[in-house]
Amino acid sequence: MDNLVEIFVMIVAAIFLVVLLYRAFYRWLHSPATISRIKLGRGGKLKDNDPNVELLERHGYVVISGRHQIPLAVEVDGHFLNRSTTIIIDYIAEKKGLSYIVKYERERQPIELEASDLKKHLLMYSLLLPDMSGIIYIKPKEQKIHKIAFHIAE
Repeated sequence: MDNLVEIFVMIVAAIFLVVLLYRAFYRWLHSPATISRIKLGRGGKLKDNDPNVELLERHGYVVISGRHQIPLAVEVDGHFLNRSTTIIIDYIAEKKGLSYIVKYERERQPIELEASDLKKHLLMYSLLLPDMSGIIYIKPKEQKIHKIAFHIAE
């Protein structure tokens, strides 16, 4: 009788393992080959008494890392330009298990909350880190936070 129980447990475990392997293989097979995911490192250190961090915390967000710089090399007609460029993410924050990219408004380059302006300035962050739940845009002067997400319309 004990032999039958052991055999049954082994069969159930084998079926479970086969299902897990099948799902992993299926996911790998159906993911785009050209996708290259950016892995963010630790990010910069958070400043003490940073007003943007305090504003996020008042709204229930937990800031998990500071400034990230993602260097980009630009190629034009097969030649790389002498100067590379950098994409800057101000913070990464979490709320209710969801992660967000955080950008704050710069005085010299404010963003209007209109579709074309948001697309022009913030869409690249959503495409660069597709696993994030959205972008938090902070307007420090107004002490406002805006949660922005891009979705493909049907």
